[in-house]
Amino acid sequence: MRSIVTLLVFLALVALAAFFGAHFQPGPWFEGLAKPSWNPPNWVFGPVWTLLYLGMAVAGWLVWKRSGEHVTPVLVVWFVQLGLNAAWSWLFFGLHRPPLALVDILALLACIVAFAILARRISPAASWLFVPYALWVSFATVLNATIWRLNP
Repeated sequence: MRSIVTLLVFLALVALAAFFGAHFQPGPWFEGLAKPSWNPPNWVFGPVWTLLYLGMAVAGWLVWKRSGEHVTPVLVVWFVQLGLNAAWSWLFFGLHRPPLALVDILALLACIVAFAILARRISPAASWLFVPYALWVSFATVLNATIWRLNP
């Protein structure tokens, strides 16, 4: 039972980050920006992020469970990436600051990779759950940089 409760806590933490980020929608400002031809349609982001958030929560929970339910350095990295993830939408869509969002997403990508590497010894499954996340955020990083370049 305790294991289910902690999984729910990790799911709630991720949901809070997603909820915060969802307050900052693309809107008219984003629609007016020049974007590359390979920019995905807006409807793609919701389903992709839903799956990534679920994987993120399960990965954090697996590491927590296998770390003897202690906050370890790898979990600190997990929490930092969660904060950086939530901050990106605020920086990009809320403040309309693609350069600051790019700094944030580069730090986020570094944390994602660090978590995947550090978690591998503790829970290979947790590490693998971060691979699609790393790939998507890599794509989003290039997209962020390209949008900034196209809209100086």
